[in-house]
Amino acid sequence: MSSLREAITRAAKKLHKAKLVYGHGTTNALDEAAFLALEGLGLPLDIPDRKLDKQITAKQQARIDGLIAQRIQTRKPAPYLVGRAYIQGIPFRIDERVIVPRSFIGELMFNDNFIGTHKITRVLDLCTGSGCLAILAALKFPKAKVDAVDLSTDALSLAQQNVNDHKLGRRIHLHQGDLFAPLKGQKYDLIITNPPYVSASSMRRLPPEYKHEPRLALAGGTDGLDLVKRILKDAPKFLTPHGAMMCEIGAGRKALERAFPKMPFLWLETELSTDEVFWLTREQLAR
Repeated sequence: MSSLREAITRAAKKLHKAKLVYGHGTTNALDEAAFLALEGLGLPLDIPDRKLDKQITAKQQARIDGLIAQRIQTRKPAPYLVGRAYIQGIPFRIDERVIVPRSFIGELMFNDNFIGTHKITRVLDLCTGSGCLAILAALKFPKAKVDAVDLSTDALSLAQQNVNDHKLGRRIHLHQGDLFAPLKGQKYDLIITNPPYVSASSMRRLPPEYKHEPRLALAGGTDGLDLVKRILKDAPKFLTPHGAMMCEIGAGRKALERAFPKMPFLWLETELSTDEVFWLTREQLAR
């Protein structure tokens, strides 16, 4: 018999020894072990520290051991193994129909110093995947109607489950199609998008963990900007006069600024990034 804390520590040592790659909600072996153990046992991620020292049963230990073994043997991202991921502490169903949600846009939307809530009545989430950003937008902007678009019908099926889980079916509408195609005539105060942006060379070098995710949701063409360029071209037609867009592009800043040397991108800082998300107003885009 051992405590939960001891079980997590042992699990972290196994993960570290296996030389895994992180980035799907955690950045190191200890956090990954804690996530798998707590989710696997149905315990809250913010469990009080004192409860970590309580003894676990043989069955609970076996559950943790099984998840750690799966993580090492399959190299699947941890959220796929437990069917759940979090952004801003909010849970979402997750499986291999979608990429594991990890967008910086979630953090930025909840920055009250950056985005006011009173003027946001229509929001568009392009390339919605699991629907997490659309749901976060609906929670952040309680008066807003949210449209969410994805090309993948499989992704939209999961997104609908997440929308239903959060009881937001009356405010979030899912659309299947290619970017703006299903939205003729619509105007939005805010467009958020985390499109596929991995370059062809980076796709060839993806670690095993990332190869479990849908290629459709990752591959962004030769320079990673195929969809981003299309979005920049069409976004002004779908924004209100005072509207704006926020887009995540990973490591593509230099390539994007070369492609659009006169575009006044505002690069937004988060806790873990400085140049992966940009902001543009409709006026700037229309120029």
